[in-house]
Parts: sequence; C-alpha cells; structure tokens
Amino acid sequence: MPTNQIAQSHIQKIGEAFQYLSDCFESSPAIGIILGTGLGSLMDDLELDCEVNYKDIPNFPVSTVESHAGKLLFGKIQGKPVVVMKGRFHYYEGYTMKEVTFPVRVMKQMGIKHLLISNASGGLNPDYQVGECMVIEDHINLFPENPLVGKNLDSMGPRFPDMSEPYARDLVAVAMDYAQQNGIPLHKGVYAGVTGPTLETPAEYKYLRAIGADAVGMSTVPEVIVARHMDIPVFGISAITDLGVPGKIKKIALADVIDAAKTAEPVMTRILHEVIRGL
Repeated sequence: MPTNQIAQSHIQKIGEAFQYLSDCFESSPAIGIILGTGLGSLMDDLELDCEVNYKDIPNFPVSTVESHAGKLLFGKIQGKPVVVMKGRFHYYEGYTMKEVTFPVRVMKQMGIKHLLISNASGGLNPDYQVGECMVIEDHINLFPENPLVGKNLDSMGPRFPDMSEPYARDLVAVAMDYAQQNGIPLHKGVYAGVTGPTLETPAEYKYLRAIGADAVGMSTVPEVIVARHMDIPVFGISAITDLGVPGKIKKIALADVIDAAKTAEPVMTRILHEVIRGL
C-alpha cells in the first residue's frame, strides 16, 4: 500500500476508535494518563464515569502483559475530566510503533491538553533504591523503530518535531518542589527506552549508565514522541523496581517488579495528584 494510503488509513482508524468512545464522556477529558506495570491502583481515587475494555474498541491493540488490566477509564480526578489507560502496549509484544502509540492519537482526538505517564523501570543511578520514584526530565531513545517513520500525519504535527523539551519543565518543577516541601524522597533523571522483553545484562546496565541514563525501561519513549509530535505537554514518572547498579544486580521476576511498584505507589500517587491539581 502506498505511504499516503497507509497514513490515511491510520487517520481513519483513529477516527473510528474516537467515534466509538465519544459516548463515554460528556465533556472532553483534559488530561490523559497512562499507567504502567503494577501501578493500576493509582486510580483508586478516580470518580469513574465509564469503563471500556480495550478489546471492544475498534482498532485498539489488546494488552498481553498479565500485569496490565487492559481498560480505558473515563472520569474525574479532583473535579478534572480524565481518560486513563489502565495498562499500555509495548513494542516487545509484537506491535508496530504506530499501534503502540495509537491510544495517544485517540486521546488527542478526545481533546486532552496534557499527558501523564507512569512506568516501572530499573535504576541505574547508584543513589537510587528499589521502591523509590524518579521524575523523568529527559530520555534516550534506544528503540529500533520511531513511531513517526513513514508519511507524516500533517494534520497532527510537523515532519520534524522539536524534542528539546520532551517533558514539560514546569510540571517537573511542580513535582520536585512539592516533594521537597513535604519531605518526600524523589529523584529527577534521564530514562532510557529499550526494546525488551529481556532485562539488561550487567554490561548493558554499565553501558546505559555510561551514556547518561539514570533508569531504564521498555515503554514511555514512543508515547512521548507521539505526544510531542502533537504538541501535548508530558509529565513522566518512574517507579524504581530493580537495580542495575554493580554489586546490586539480582535475579528478578515479574512478581518482584509488581511488589516494588506497590511500594512506590503512595509517593507516585501524591506526586501525580499534585501535578493534576496544578493543571
């Protein structure tokens, strides 16, 4: 299929998903939220209006990771209309980058003005501990495919989007100031996005740290690229669920990641609520 037809088909699919979901909200959600591994209970304070399974939404991928619920939630947090992805999609699941980032395109059609993203990641900075949180101030894209490859969707953003501020500096400042004022341990650093699904070898951890990463994970970067393509400001936060620091590297399983994410959830919840309060 010619590239212009592929682009038009993608836009049509976005429209079909949007039309299906349009009955789920009365007013456009102002904030989009993507929740990562083991972080689904962050939405316990959501005033739920509507819940839709991914499998029921036209053209939506389906989450295949057991720790991701696979539901789109509509409601209010602190009186502000939000749409929440409870579970995300990953490149390692076999999806294309356009499929991974498809929900962000749909949320833009709904009218979101900000995107908040959480994830579980491995800590590379020797100052980090399991169960702590890191606000993302920048990222390193190590995925083999960029979600913007192919004919540009001109109606959604420029061919060469600027990435000098991938994460909104004002929102990073809000989070860090709140943490400092309330005695909350919170780091700020650089996130490296990799393919997965294998965790890193000791040599790979060392390499990632050497190139400037403070944490590493298998998500977030594609969604941020697409959000910035559409000029949506982004706030990102990571739960440190394991360590890639020499002398602290241990064998881990998914259950360990989920347990560590639950330890980080109270801090992450307070930070996200503070960011939402200011939007």
